[in-house]
Amino acid sequence: MKHIQYYENDISDALTHYAAELEALQGKRILIAGATGMIGVCLTDLLMAYSQKAKKPVYILALARNEDKLRNRFAAYLEKENFSYVTGDLNTGMPRIEGRVDFIIYAASNSHPVAYAKDPVGTIKTNVIGLDYILNYAAGERLTRVVFLSSVEIYGENNLTKERFTESDCGYIDCNTLRAGYPESKRLGEALCQAYRRGYGTDVAVARLSRVYGPTMQQEDSKVISQFLKRAVQKKDIILKSDGKAKYSYLYVVDAATAILTILLKGENGEAYNAADSGSETTILELAQMVARGAGTEIVFELPEETESIGYSNVRKSLMSEEKLKRLGWKPITGLGDGIRKTIGEIRNEMPEDVGSGAFSE
Repeated sequence: MKHIQYYENDISDALTHYAAELEALQGKRILIAGATGMIGVCLTDLLMAYSQKAKKPVYILALARNEDKLRNRFAAYLEKENFSYVTGDLNTGMPRIEGRVDFIIYAASNSHPVAYAKDPVGTIKTNVIGLDYILNYAAGERLTRVVFLSSVEIYGENNLTKERFTESDCGYIDCNTLRAGYPESKRLGEALCQAYRRGYGTDVAVARLSRVYGPTMQQEDSKVISQFLKRAVQKKDIILKSDGKAKYSYLYVVDAATAILTILLKGENGEAYNAADSGSETTILELAQMVARGAGTEIVFELPEETESIGYSNVRKSLMSEEKLKRLGWKPITGLGDGIRKTIGEIRNEMPEDVGSGAFSE
């Protein structure tokens, strides 16, 4: 996969900060399920970069459904001895795994609004049935740890008096909507992790991620920040399809990767950890203004199409406290403004001419 200097530098900075922690992964084999997604790619890039300098490499087994996408996203690693891949649809069964696995990071999931709308059943199945296959495999193999990538969306609407969600909080979700399939299945996925922990002794931890963005985002990603950034690269007006008042936490993808690895190596068995950056909180309108200023363009308001709107979240405020994860020694490095600038710089020469018709509200 092609990268230019910003992203490589961010990976290098992350390795400088977390080199001591990553020593525990030397010689270990990590299965990354959902490896071709934005976070899976970044995790692979970071660990492959670390392996170039380590005494012993980290062995990556990348799992995804589409072999062509696997080979394209990881073209630079196909001849490396410490990289291998396997294809399979976890909604229908566990693929055959050759050799031992020490850790699993479960990053497989539909993760953007249009995917929720077009594949609502698959969204739920991946977070529950696919995860069940992984946890059942882990229980039989007695792996060191599984990390399940959950989401800020499990908190729902903040109807509490506090400003930010902590890991013990629970907000409101209207479960009688198509859009609820994503947060409700993430909630059930977390419960399934606890069931395997109690029932089979599986060591499992949960990473609750805020809204993640960065240069490894996929072409089809319809999250609001991803669409804003794609249009900024083309120097097109930023299209806003809501009033823009919803306020969320954001996290740069390299910081998300280091958060996940911190949880993998230092988190407590059975615990969930928010991965967020309280310094990167903003409304959708403020985000649009930030991106438009950087691109030298304007903001245009439009009504969403039906397929778009049914995939949107109606949550108006969803901020997370990252204090629990910080106590493990993690901290974000890249703030929102800097992350937007870096992402635009990275993808400017990689995007095709036509990236679609507009940006979305979440």
